[in-house]
Amino acid sequence: MTETIACTLRRAAGTRGRRVLLVTTAGVGALAAAALTAGLPPAERTVANVAEQVHTMISVPLPFIGVLLANDLRRASAARVLPTLATAALIAVAAGLAGDAFSFAALAASESTAQDPWAHAGVIAVAGVLVQVLAQFVGTGLGLMIRRPVWGCLATIVLPLGAYALLTPLGAALDWLTPYAVLQEVLPGSAGAAGWARWVTVALLWGVALNAVGAILLPRRAVRRAPQAVGSQR
Repeated sequence: MTETIACTLRRAAGTRGRRVLLVTTAGVGALAAAALTAGLPPAERTVANVAEQVHTMISVPLPFIGVLLANDLRRASAARVLPTLATAALIAVAAGLAGDAFSFAALAASESTAQDPWAHAGVIAVAGVLVQVLAQFVGTGLGLMIRRPVWGCLATIVLPLGAYALLTPLGAALDWLTPYAVLQEVLPGSAGAAGWARWVTVALLWGVALNAVGAILLPRRAVRRAPQAVGSQR
């Protein structure tokens, strides 16, 4: 398993485009942290305000990596679903920790007049990592289900935001069913038990269920393509 995960990590940075995507994901977080602490009034410079926006920005390009890794399963004969998902999760944890580091460093370097700028810092740090893991699993799930990577990457933006827009009139159901709503709830660090229960529900729907369906469909599609390849050779 360790060797396979190592190979998958090499695939994650195996091309120039993928290396650019990894650097861009980190760069977006660093730039967002710097811009926020510079642009926010001193009274609003808190770890909650900075971290929420930094992790929101990182969560946009990060799932693209998951889409590409999952799409490799269609072409790389040695690639496996579980090591791919484990590698995607490791990258997401690294992205979450980087987002925390950018947020904390930017806030520490700025002048804040907020009453308690570091309130809930520990919970926010954990929430940031979990938010990125969920975002990444949305990417791997859609990468497993959608054959073309460009459409999979686009779907990581359109589907979560589309669900948020469609479910907004339903009120409370929005927080139980959409990643963006639960992100806004847990990142401030004061969600409470009910907020974390909603995060678990969303993670099961958009993370576990999406990847489970994609993993089930993947071998079936491979079987359907195999006879076509044999027929074309004839």
